[in-house]
Amino acid sequence: MPPEVTSENSGCSSASVSPEAMAGAPVRPIERIAPKVPMVDVMGGSARWQIPVHEHGFVALCDAMPRLVPEGKTADFAIVQAARVSYGEGTKLVNEDRGLVRYLLRHRHTTPLEMVEFKFHIAMPMFIARQWIRHRTANVNEYSARYSIVPDRFYRPSVDSVRSQSKSNRQGSDGMIEVGTAEQFLELLQDAESHYKKYLSLMEQGVARELARTALPVSVYTEWYWKCDLHNIFHFLSLRMDDHAQLEIQDFARAMYALIKPIVPIACEAFEDYRLNGMHLTALEIEAMRTGKPLATENSREIAEWEAKRVRLARES
Repeated sequence: MPPEVTSENSGCSSASVSPEAMAGAPVRPIERIAPKVPMVDVMGGSARWQIPVHEHGFVALCDAMPRLVPEGKTADFAIVQAARVSYGEGTKLVNEDRGLVRYLLRHRHTTPLEMVEFKFHIAMPMFIARQWIRHRTANVNEYSARYSIVPDRFYRPSVDSVRSQSKSNRQGSDGMIEVGTAEQFLELLQDAESHYKKYLSLMEQGVARELARTALPVSVYTEWYWKCDLHNIFHFLSLRMDDHAQLEIQDFARAMYALIKPIVPIACEAFEDYRLNGMHLTALEIEAMRTGKPLATENSREIAEWEAKRVRLARES
């Protein structure tokens, strides 16, 4: 045993420890284990898959996890793999991968879906980015207008795309607006874009980029890398592909979905069946359906939502 050493400052005694003892056991060599079956790249060897959106925007898939999957399988296998580790013997009741994935989504067992991740590079107008960033479950790194000059790219809709304000939804739109008014709005956007030259000129005169950017409108484009797991991507898509979402962000969401669907087709099929094209019924709505009586509420919005669901059920029955 090493001798006991007394500290004159503290009055306490402690045993000295050799550097070898503090180091612990040495790290063993890395074992490089070859796959048991041939593996394939879910992106087919591509550096990225990209879909243009609007005039200047795009959604690009840069990477996926897992990137390599057993030959003949898709990245859905990672969901199954994680679920079977978690459930153990219980999953032997499910005799196929598709059935298990559908079971997981149907019963909201979401953790295995978090084993699949996607990394995107996205260019979009600033007003879309501000909606997008509300989904706080992703890792995001955005283009810095403090460090770099903002590129000369602005979103400008067509005359036919200028919509009127919804009378029933304060944050939504509803149909086309009169052509003359639409043209006036496009002139306003053009006026806002004209500040870009002054933005460049004033930076050349020494104005800091972090201040100069404040003169630019929210129609200017930004870019970011956005990495997220499949469970939270499905949550994002269920909201942003919905008819109530702003049309411009719907365009980006549909592009994102088109990029991931070939990689996790089984999970996407279940997502469409149980979330995207499914319908949630409240306790009041179930009771109204059971009894045939009006919805037991005086809330006008609840009543309108129930009527919309009834119309959809009648149309699809």
